[in-house]
Amino acid sequence: MTDTNTARTIVGIIGNVIAFGLFSAPIPTMVKICKMKSVSEFKPDPYVATVLNCMMWTFYGLPFVQPDSLLVITINGAGLVMELVYVVIFFIFATSPVRKRITIAMVIEVIFMAVVVFCTLYFLHTTKQRSMLVGILCIIFNIIMYASPLTVMALVIKTKSVKYMPFFLSLANFMNGAIWIVYACLKFDLYILIPNALGCLSGTIQFILYALYYKTTNWSDDDEDKEKSNLNAEIELSQA
Repeated sequence: MTDTNTARTIVGIIGNVIAFGLFSAPIPTMVKICKMKSVSEFKPDPYVATVLNCMMWTFYGLPFVQPDSLLVITINGAGLVMELVYVVIFFIFATSPVRKRITIAMVIEVIFMAVVVFCTLYFLHTTKQRSMLVGILCIIFNIIMYASPLTVMALVIKTKSVKYMPFFLSLANFMNGAIWIVYACLKFDLYILIPNALGCLSGTIQFILYALYYKTTNWSDDDEDKEKSNLNAEIELSQA
């Protein structure tokens, strides 16, 4: 048992490092957006969805919900801060319709999280009950986080270009899912296992798209990027 716990801790630490890489992967994209002063065709969906995902997992890892889950709290707490920064950057450089949708999505997420916290603490009195409810919700929203790139994948297929699907974000998604699968199996945790297995699948699909459309991608940066930014008015945050 001691060896299993030690192994789980080591894997969890590795998972924290890789997950930090996942949360850090959008930084080059954010730098590019700031330089262009436009979000162009980059999508805010993954970042908005991940904010709620991080809130849910941070709550799940608290001792009065799921004991012995400190490593879940540390990485998701850090991720929450980083994703909020990304959402703010998108908000600053997005068009008015997209700003409105981001605002509505964020308000809904905060209200929803407050309701979850209240119901969990007020109506459920054991860690088993609380971890079950919050764990199920975490599965749902982790799936949403991994599914949110579907809007970007659709754009890749439509344009035959992977320019707006950052490779390192896809790689970090895949590696993050893989390491947390190992973590979940060492001390069986179905709530961590299911969404991360789907995360690996999502990453695999993105790799396939890269292989198919990398050669047909036009990597040049020109004024066309700014013109395309108007298309973001049509973005729908269906995952929020």
